[in-house]
Amino acid sequence: MDVKVLGAANEVGRSGFLVNCNGTNLLLDYGVLFGKRGSPPGYPLHVKPKDLDAIIITHAHLDHSGNVPSLFVSGNTDVYATPPTMDLSQLLIEDMLKITKDAQPFGLPELNNMMRNAKEIGYKQKVTKGNATFELRETGHVIGGSSVLVESEKKKMFYTGDIKTHGSRMLREADLDIGDIDLLIMESTYSQTEQTPRKESETQLIEFANEVMDRKGVLFIPSFSVERSQEMACILRSSNFKHKIIMDGMALKVNDIMFRHPSYLRDPEVFADAINEAIAVKDHEKRKRALEEPCVVISPAGMLVGGNATYYLQQLSFDSKNGIALVSYQGEGTPGKKLLDDGKVTSRGKELNVAAEVKQFQFSGHADRKELFEIVEKIKGNPKVLTVHGDMESCERFAQEIHDKFGFEAHAPEVNEVISI
Repeated sequence: MDVKVLGAANEVGRSGFLVNCNGTNLLLDYGVLFGKRGSPPGYPLHVKPKDLDAIIITHAHLDHSGNVPSLFVSGNTDVYATPPTMDLSQLLIEDMLKITKDAQPFGLPELNNMMRNAKEIGYKQKVTKGNATFELRETGHVIGGSSVLVESEKKKMFYTGDIKTHGSRMLREADLDIGDIDLLIMESTYSQTEQTPRKESETQLIEFANEVMDRKGVLFIPSFSVERSQEMACILRSSNFKHKIIMDGMALKVNDIMFRHPSYLRDPEVFADAINEAIAVKDHEKRKRALEEPCVVISPAGMLVGGNATYYLQQLSFDSKNGIALVSYQGEGTPGKKLLDDGKVTSRGKELNVAAEVKQFQFSGHADRKELFEIVEKIKGNPKVLTVHGDMESCERFAQEIHDKFGFEAHAPEVNEVISI
């Protein structure tokens, strides 16, 4: 079994791994890397669609799914993923095409072709292609998110994709019951970081929401549309929060997709209760009226790049009664990062100081340092380990630590590197 690293080497983005099982080629993920605003997107190394026996998408986030349609400009290959991953990938890629216009090497026809070739599979459902067998396992990262277990001629590899071992209020914990393996490809995003425990973050957010309501303000929670927005609604609902909760933007379309796949949720009833209680805002008049009384507004985008978040930011930033709760990762160069670091927003071409109270809360969908080591501890066999999907320091240090602590042969691979087992 040979694995070629196509992307996500010492960086977060453009994930892609080509697994050659004695002539059978499986492509695990094929994502996009978005650079700073204005710079072109980055892609994994090129692969020829005709050489592929199957494409497997671990989950719908664009850094894992976003470049798959480029393989359907002329070719047709089976694409495997869970049903929620297929639905969400289509939604997010359509949205990307709308926003980036002609920046992508494909358009809607290729996306439609990809969806025509979709083969939806559930967790632990074994699929055989040529010399290889593969199956998906639960990750606790986003709804329908998967790790991939590949077996071929008594060799076994496990690709974590993005993983959150303990899951969340929305999702069950990751499934790590995989037996002996020969190769582990694992994400390293937060391998050098300890995160605030989820329960603590939830308590802090609820306290902040109640403080803002007590002073008759509006709390704005800019949030990723997939998972994070819904989790925020569930947290508030479960705490018997008495005020209105508004949901807006693409989160509403994601709600509909999640309702279609209740078996992929930890507790479908808690989810349904929270979302049905929230008020969906779909037009500008409702948006304006919503802000006339104390309430919580949950709306994408999580880093304040576009979306209806821009409107709420302009309306709420300059009144000290209001609050802004940042619950998503804030990338360098984004308006969310500027707000967090400098307390400023850009309004009508000017940088202005924000009067609203701004707080950040940790709700990452990725395993932190402690959880990542738990994953390695549970691994059986004596596998080679590749640390990917993190910055250079996170990948390289984590590989060294795995070697020192567990004795496994571990390293942070480079793009175009081939690893054999």
